[in-house]
Amino acid sequence: MALIIGRVGSFSRKPLLHALPLWVLAAGIISIVPLRPESLYTQITAVVVAIMAFYLLIPSLLTIASWASGFLSVGFIVASVAYADVSVPTASRLVLLLIMANIVGYCALLRLEILQRKQFSLLNEERDQNLALQQEVEHRKSLEAQLRRLAERDTLTELDTRSHFIKRAEALLDQAARENSAFCLFMIDVDHFKQINDTWGHTRGDEVLKQVAKTIRQTLRRVDVVGRFGGEEFIVAMPNTHHKEAVKLAKRLTSNINAIELPPPLNQVSVSITVGIAMKSNERSLDLLIQRADEMLYKGKRNGRNRVELAR
Repeated sequence: MALIIGRVGSFSRKPLLHALPLWVLAAGIISIVPLRPESLYTQITAVVVAIMAFYLLIPSLLTIASWASGFLSVGFIVASVAYADVSVPTASRLVLLLIMANIVGYCALLRLEILQRKQFSLLNEERDQNLALQQEVEHRKSLEAQLRRLAERDTLTELDTRSHFIKRAEALLDQAARENSAFCLFMIDVDHFKQINDTWGHTRGDEVLKQVAKTIRQTLRRVDVVGRFGGEEFIVAMPNTHHKEAVKLAKRLTSNINAIELPPPLNQVSVSITVGIAMKSNERSLDLLIQRADEMLYKGKRNGRNRVELAR
């Protein structure tokens, strides 16, 4: 057998040679007949057990197990007739017995392979379903993140939306009340913005709002919370900020807004803002602060715009 395998070669590419132990075992069982012909009936039991083992106990393909069992069965019958002087009726019964053993083993292994294929198919289906479910979960998480971003960020200015700003500002105001620290609020309005929209169109007006929002964000501190309150109005919550510092920051902001240089044809537009400031006193209501800052904003508009008004 070693000589045959050496001549055939390509051991790894020959499926029948993968079951080399089966062929060796079958050849060993067959070779016992000429060596011990008197123990034939004992060997019959060993052959049947070996056939069932080939099919059920030794991991192998159905085709390979069938070839090995057939080789063992035919070889054993031929050796029995040739060396053990088996009569024709006995040989016939032996043939039927081995055929029955092969049929039982073949059917059992066939059913086992069918069940394994079904199990493998179910495992693949489950894996595909799990992969699809995982992709669906990731897609839903992505959608949730996008929806959260839309709910928290104004798409035009990239500042906080009104609702998200109020949520964050209320938390800062509660903290300031607990710590008895300063807190102020800016209400900002772009002066004559309707005129910009009417003259240059809403697209150009959006460009102005973007530049104003960018300047506000760059001028103020990182701890300050900035949001778009609506239209051309912006709102700022400033923790740990006293009235003198608030006025100073507001004036610096108005100066930076005045210095904005817009691209053509908006380079003819002079941008300015009016700022209303409200300081926290004893109240813990953000709505009251917004109302007071809004009153200061309209006071600044009445007094000529492009100015800062502080609630006393």
